[in-house]
Amino acid sequence: MEVDVIVEIPKGSRNKYEYDQQLGRIRLDRMLFTATGYPGDYGFVPETLAEDGDPIDALLLLAEPTFPGCLVRARVIAVFWVHDRLGPDAKLLCVPATDPRQLHLQELEDVPMHQIAEIWHFFEIYEALAPDKSAETRGWERREKAINALEDARRRFADRLTTASSTQG
Repeated sequence: MEVDVIVEIPKGSRNKYEYDQQLGRIRLDRMLFTATGYPGDYGFVPETLAEDGDPIDALLLLAEPTFPGCLVRARVIAVFWVHDRLGPDAKLLCVPATDPRQLHLQELEDVPMHQIAEIWHFFEIYEALAPDKSAETRGWERREKAINALEDARRRFADRLTTASSTQG
């Protein structure tokens, strides 16, 4: 399954950028409190609503980092689950859909095990030193479960639009 991903944070960055939906701009939220950088470009899938109330997160595996605000057509290959203070937090693992060098990456098991371990480690520690934040890693699931999480997030987004328009009318 292919989706558009808006990049907020380039691979290797310790800056935590977030897209401000109301302003339509990228905002610097904070710098990570740990001495680690993002293991891939990190952003979200537009027009989704994850269980934490934000658009569903996506981590892109790229050879080179892009930039905040970059739109990437991506192929979903897996999902990593984190549980934070707001509840379950799905992180879709994706690759650029149009990159022939990434064509072999279709499922979780196609990603080198060390890279999978690096991503897991990042999400275990990235909020460890942050005041009033914590996250518990829950593990990986294959593409089918990732697509289910994405479809659920799209449904929540559509339901919220329907509810908002019915209360205004």
